[in-house]
Amino acid sequence: MVVRQHQLRVLTPIVLASLCAGLFACVDGDLDAVKTQPIATHVEDWRDEVIYQMLVDRFANGDPGNDHRLDPSPTSLARFKGGDWQGVIDQLDYLEDLGVTAIWISPIVLNVDADAGFDGYHGYWQVDLERLNPHFGDLATLRTMIQACHERGIKVVLDIVTNHLGQVFYYDINRNGRPDEFLAGGYPTNPGDPQAPAGTPVTRITEYDPDWDPRGIQSVTSLGEAGPAPIRFFDMPEIYRVPPRPVVFQRPEAYNQRGKVTDWNDRDQVVLGDFPGGLKDIDTTNLEVRDEMVRVFSDWVLKLDLDGFRIDTLKHVEHEFWQDFSRRVRERLSAAGKNNFLMFGEAFDGDDVLVGSYTFPGEMDSVFYFSQKFQVYDEVFARGGPTANVQRLLDQRATNYGSEPQELGIGISPQEALINFIDNHDVPRFLWRNADPRALRAAISYLMTQQGIPCLYYGTEQDFAGGNDPANREPLWDSGYSRDGETFRWTSRMARWRRTYPALRRGDFNLRWTTTRTGEEIDAGILAFDRQYEGQYALVVINAQGNHPSETRSPENTAMTVGAAAGTVLVDLVTGDRFTVGADQTLVVEVDVFGTRLLVPEDQVVAE
Repeated sequence: MVVRQHQLRVLTPIVLASLCAGLFACVDGDLDAVKTQPIATHVEDWRDEVIYQMLVDRFANGDPGNDHRLDPSPTSLARFKGGDWQGVIDQLDYLEDLGVTAIWISPIVLNVDADAGFDGYHGYWQVDLERLNPHFGDLATLRTMIQACHERGIKVVLDIVTNHLGQVFYYDINRNGRPDEFLAGGYPTNPGDPQAPAGTPVTRITEYDPDWDPRGIQSVTSLGEAGPAPIRFFDMPEIYRVPPRPVVFQRPEAYNQRGKVTDWNDRDQVVLGDFPGGLKDIDTTNLEVRDEMVRVFSDWVLKLDLDGFRIDTLKHVEHEFWQDFSRRVRERLSAAGKNNFLMFGEAFDGDDVLVGSYTFPGEMDSVFYFSQKFQVYDEVFARGGPTANVQRLLDQRATNYGSEPQELGIGISPQEALINFIDNHDVPRFLWRNADPRALRAAISYLMTQQGIPCLYYGTEQDFAGGNDPANREPLWDSGYSRDGETFRWTSRMARWRRTYPALRRGDFNLRWTTTRTGEEIDAGILAFDRQYEGQYALVVINAQGNHPSETRSPENTAMTVGAAAGTVLVDLVTGDRFTVGADQTLVVEVDVFGTRLLVPEDQVVAE
């Protein structure tokens, strides 16, 4: 009957406390033993920052001493490659030259190393929230990295997961004490279960990752259902697949136990189900679980001097949890002197209403602006769609996103602090969709000048072009950390201008031109907006299509109206060209294919 078995020990909760003392003795960073250190508020205004997302395993390999289980083959991107925190330290000059002012690092805690032929290099298969991942280094190195970042004005944002743990247990459906995959049923000739009557439907059952069951995982035998399957934890210390910590996660009631999501349109499944692949969904309504989540993750902030959280899988956890978690974390950090702590989350969805729902009072300071990624960066810049998409999203923002800063949050409303991104580790890279690097650079222009906080995915500056996971997770050292490429240099220039001209960071955002036209029309692909802040002014005009140069003028010869006074001389920082605003505050500007004009008043130009 059984077609898949593994040689391993399994443990019940009765004996978990004594598990694997040798293993944990060699994993550095027991949270309770970590001494506290002075913390500070390192951020004045998060709109001033340029965030750089990195998968630590893929950014830089600085310490060969922690190179465990590496696979150097370029075709094995689902394996460990060796990046670590020392590598980040070694490449801080590279980040500074790029214009980065904050880094978002992948999760730091102990992970399941391997599962079903893949490695947990990314950090999202957590098993012990109180210990560090030895693949990336030790506590001293992590602290040194954070301190070195702060000395250069670079903030550190930590990726955390509250929705699930890795595959740390299986559902013992047939109650035989081992994780099996088998066929139940007798049709047509007892292929799955010799004891089942002939003609019984055949069902494939895996005890690792069974399908969704709203009642809880049910045992299925030839005699019918025998009730919920017990949880049995793995004992596989060689890959850190061991009973989890804190201890509350060694109790069955810490999990929802419904099986994997099979219908992503079913809200109960999305919130309560396991991620396919065996990631075990945590019961975040459990008060003990909540207490430990607040304690553990805020402890890491207090003991490492972190500056923010990127929070995984928002939409897979109920709003009530986020309201409780966010409030309690903010209160604890504020009491310790850590203010302006950023909490932004990932709701991987194109539904603008759903994504924005996590930004109302009591929840996130910000979220990943997924609707913009799909409707603007993918549709407009990558596929040549209408820039009118920008106007449509802006019209929706006032309703769909919170308009007031969170209490004890970053002091900026979510509407002003959305995390803008072109691509990330969960989607194909921009150049996979459009191979023209000029289109990418036009997208970077918008990323760096629009309202909100720009977030650049590692490797974008090197024209990486990988498709879906894991192809979009290339080791950065393959690029040689080149600073000579056009995209690197353009990103660096845009970041410098953003830093130099406060209107580009903090200014009011006013759309001046969008269009539905994408063909041969004179204004096809034009996106123009201006920003004003404390007397400072900037006008940005981008041609988001690759057909021909375009102008801020309609086929009917109507010119763009701008916010600068008549007679103002505007200087294009990109080319040095000068333009004078007309008597009626109109301005016609021609922009080359995938080009950018960044215009500021002549008397506000800062010499480079």
